Amino acid sequence: MTVKDRSLTTALKKYFGFEQFKGQQEEIIQSILSGQDTFVIMPTGGGKSLCYQLPALLSEGTAIVVSPLIALMKNQVDAVRSYAESDQVAHFLNSSLSRAKVKEVKQDIVSGATKLLYIAPETLTKEDTLRFLSQIKVSFVAVDEAHCISEWGHDFRPEYRRIRSMIENIEQEIPIIALTATATPKVRMDIVKTLRLEEPREFMDSFNRDNLFYEVQPKGKKEDVLRRIVQFIKDKAPNESGIIYVQNRKTTEEVAKVLSVNDIKAAPYHAGLEAKLRSDTQDAFLMEKVDVIVATIAFGMGIDKPDVRFVIHYDIPKSIENYYQETGRAGRDGQHAHCLTFYSYKDILRLEKFLRDKPVAEREMGAQLLAEMIAYAETTACRRRFLLHYFGEKYKDEVCRRDQMCDNCKKQHPTENAKEALQLLLQVVKDLHEQLQAKELLDFLLGEKTQSILDFKYEKHELFGKGKDKDRHYWNSVLRQGLLNDYLKKDIEDYGILRVAEAGHEFLAQPKLFEISLNHNFAQEMQDMEEEREQNASSTLDPQLLKILLDLRKQVARKKNVPPFVVFQKVSLEEMATQYPFTIEEMKNISGVSEGKARRYGRNFLATIKDYVEENNIIRPVDFIIKSVARKSKSKVTIIQSIDRKMPFEDIADSLGIRMDELLQELYMIINAGTKLNIDYYIEDILDEGVQEDIEDYFMQAETDNLDTAFEELKEDDISLEEIELYRLKFLSDNAN
Repeated sequence: MTVKDRSLTTALKKYFGFEQFKGQQEEIIQSILSGQDTFVIMPTGGGKSLCYQLPALLSEGTAIVVSPLIALMKNQVDAVRSYAESDQVAHFLNSSLSRAKVKEVKQDIVSGATKLLYIAPETLTKEDTLRFLSQIKVSFVAVDEAHCISEWGHDFRPEYRRIRSMIENIEQEIPIIALTATATPKVRMDIVKTLRLEEPREFMDSFNRDNLFYEVQPKGKKEDVLRRIVQFIKDKAPNESGIIYVQNRKTTEEVAKVLSVNDIKAAPYHAGLEAKLRSDTQDAFLMEKVDVIVATIAFGMGIDKPDVRFVIHYDIPKSIENYYQETGRAGRDGQHAHCLTFYSYKDILRLEKFLRDKPVAEREMGAQLLAEMIAYAETTACRRRFLLHYFGEKYKDEVCRRDQMCDNCKKQHPTENAKEALQLLLQVVKDLHEQLQAKELLDFLLGEKTQSILDFKYEKHELFGKGKDKDRHYWNSVLRQGLLNDYLKKDIEDYGILRVAEAGHEFLAQPKLFEISLNHNFAQEMQDMEEEREQNASSTLDPQLLKILLDLRKQVARKKNVPPFVVFQKVSLEEMATQYPFTIEEMKNISGVSEGKARRYGRNFLATIKDYVEENNIIRPVDFIIKSVARKSKSKVTIIQSIDRKMPFEDIADSLGIRMDELLQELYMIINAGTKLNIDYYIEDILDEGVQEDIEDYFMQAETDNLDTAFEELKEDDISLEEIELYRLKFLSDNAN
């Protein structure tokens, strides 16, 4: 391959419009053009695609690019075509193409117009594909997302392991370039070995994305997480692009709905959607018609959107590789971006449950990858340093701490000298012949007689239980920060067995200061968060405003000639005296307040609250209010439709398979939510006129709609609790809605 008296920089400007290369791009391109097997590890956003696109344009023949996803191929082909004069310059071959389109693609290749052919590994294995490729000049093969080759990678694809044999079937001397954004030392070895790269030139950029802020928060309850997500987006990235990753399809739609009703342009994306809808959603995101995509991990590969300002993991990822690649979709323009992850033990248990049905080897690998993810989530050390260490890169956490680019470096957790603890830990690893995984080591230190400990009779060792004066969280900190400081090393290939590193042996011979950040107790932190919210909820109730609102309720009730509880329940007033709503929209977010009720009774209350807030210089907690998605259950719709058709209540209950008392409770909730129901047809059949008048008179004078209180007052008139409950529905529907 030659570059015909043209410098690479000139070619870069001509074909892509860039003035200069990024990082090692130029050296990588020279390696490919010289016919050398090449291995490139470059973080997301580092410019991997250009490393094979430019040499393909400069070389004789067509470059084959093996790519794992159809959506990814389409985006990459569109990107190449956007720089070229003709669409023929790049094509893809996969199962989505018709026979006529496949024929057209092959004609363009044979004519020499096509310089880049993107192909799925499954398509590459077909005999007719290999036969066709044998008849054309192949300049080189680029294996994109090469980590898919390795069983230790986070996106293992069995077809990727056959790529080498397929290339040999083309029967040409073809150089190979393998590219990936995430690869641990173990995965790198696997890629080189499986592709049988011959003396490859290896290029590895730093994995550090210094413009990304990393943060992990305890997850807590679903409603709380949704509130925090809405608050985060409105506070830190209003009208900005972002991606929220979740584990299952249902959650993508739930979260997207909550964001949408809170005026955030959001859409779900998952493999269960129709292909056209997925494509339209992706295009809407790229064209900024949608700001936030809520997606399973099916979304994002090949999305070249530079201005993604945040990536949120609603659920903890399965591995560090997944996490790194997904967070890497933020801030590709080099500007600041935020990576927020929610972490809970329930998510871990669910992921562990998925592993149980896997073959033993796959289960053990998955467990190791998940253990690393847990360690990342729970560490109080620098998160950036943890990530880079995982990928075999050294990093001084002082840099992150100076720039405050992760939550741990920003918080700067208290430290203590753990010299003696590290000595004990290293000595145990050494004495037990480097045969323990992390959990077993901690069990040993804490004196826990697990089956594994008993099987090897470790409980008889003199150091057994010597660390029980500290808890597991403390020993986790010592272990993780021992790994980060290279006193220990983890043999991933041998299922995470811990070994004493060279620096560890030196430490045992001559101990020195070893400061650790004290580790999170996430269970305790989540409990503390809940307690703090409960305290805040009670302490932020404004008793002075509540008294004003109760007095106002009496005035409005007298004016409207209805009981006070019909205007607003006391619990609704208490929430108003906590949240200080100013608008009808904010009033609708108060529990027990429908839109109709807010418009009928709310204006005087809103004006009173606003005056009170301004007079007392109160800062409202409006950021903590999010609108919830209305839950229109199938039974609710059926009930409303049945009442519109004037069906007897007994028949409605039978059709739903519920008891009569359950139906009445459903009706009470429907009416309280603001729906007006005309149930006169049923009331007239069941209750005589005198009973109706007695119950009506009672509720007009009552302070509450409580049934037991009503029954105490009316039982002497031989009115049953069931009759009161039934008429209460009519009374509330007629007067409150």
